Amino acid sequence: MIRHLLFDLDGTLLPVEADFFFYHYMSALRPNFSRLLPPEEFDRHLLGSTKRMMSDADPSLTNEEVFWRDFSARTGYPRAKLEPVFQQFYEGQFSAIKKHIKAELPGPARGILENALAAGFSLIIATNAIFPETAIRERLAWINCQDLPFAFITTFEKMHFCKPNPYYYQEILDILQISPRNCLMIGNDPEEDLTAAILGMKTCLVTDYLVPREKPAHPPNYSCRLTELPGLLADLAPAG
Repeated sequence: MIRHLLFDLDGTLLPVEADFFFYHYMSALRPNFSRLLPPEEFDRHLLGSTKRMMSDADPSLTNEEVFWRDFSARTGYPRAKLEPVFQQFYEGQFSAIKKHIKAELPGPARGILENALAAGFSLIIATNAIFPETAIRERLAWINCQDLPFAFITTFEKMHFCKPNPYYYQEILDILQISPRNCLMIGNDPEEDLTAAILGMKTCLVTDYLVPREKPAHPPNYSCRLTELPGLLADLAPAG
């Protein structure tokens, strides 16, 4: 029986294309580092450290720790000098990226999640853990879901793995002490989100902002548009 819903954020609950943050995030963040690094060098280091974080498999280091070790080494600046620049950006300019979203906000996400809560599901935001919590909560605010009682939100401060590593999903299961047989992973990326099937989770591919990939190694159990999800969840709702 499905009791826990794991939701991807970008391209699933939040209506953005796959490259939205790559382009608009980088464009907004880059000028903040202009006194420290030339634009091309900043881009190269940030992307390199992000890739390093996503590929790391050391369970003793959080994604945050992996990122800062690598980014500091690449740039030659200590974390103490770099991190305040990021923090100031997230506290100020990051929210302005919302203006580049073409879809009407806040969209249907809150109603879908509220109905799921009322039906007895627990909700988990299973976004790729490459952003700090402040950035993830800001994006939840764009769809008016920041105050919902999520059981867990994956952030780079908390997690030790990234999608599509199966250990990302195992860590969620371990933290919440739940069984994969009681979980449904809902996302728009056949590679990153459907990997949850390896652990025995059911999966649902949301097609509104589908990420183009090769034929998935683990086909989804369900596939629908976001607005069609409530009908599916009504059939899966836990009894009692």
